[in-house]
Amino acid sequence: MPDPQLLQCPACGTVNRVPAEKLAQGLKPVCGRCKKALSVSHHPVTVTDANFVEEVERSPLPVLLDLWAPWCGPCKMIAPAIEQLAAEMAGRLRVGKLNVDENPVTAERFQVRGIPALLVFKNGREIDRIIGAQPKSEIARRVQQLIA
Repeated sequence: MPDPQLLQCPACGTVNRVPAEKLAQGLKPVCGRCKKALSVSHHPVTVTDANFVEEVERSPLPVLLDLWAPWCGPCKMIAPAIEQLAAEMAGRLRVGKLNVDENPVTAERFQVRGIPALLVFKNGREIDRIIGAQPKSEIARRVQQLIA
């Protein structure tokens, strides 16, 4: 039986445990506290300097943050793998993308000197860093070990 997914309510902030089999049946989850609809994102969220604290540091789920730039060839190479991981690990891992050209404050804060850079956060703190283009299987393996 797959693990339940954790979904944060956009209205009240409550973290809800939703059985994966219910989502697979197409049922629409609602918040157990305020009864507002919960959404399951199967795509990476756009992270910026302005929303970094909310999207990454306050996330109830571990976060895989892809630091990239539109001119970066290796960043384009791993983009499909990042999209696939976002879909495959929805509810267990939040995946975000931060454009380093548009958000230099966060890139400098974490001393990112090369891209693509994948930073893994848990409880708001960086716990791992993967630098350079890596195959999807390697990224998934490292993330699985860290969030288990």
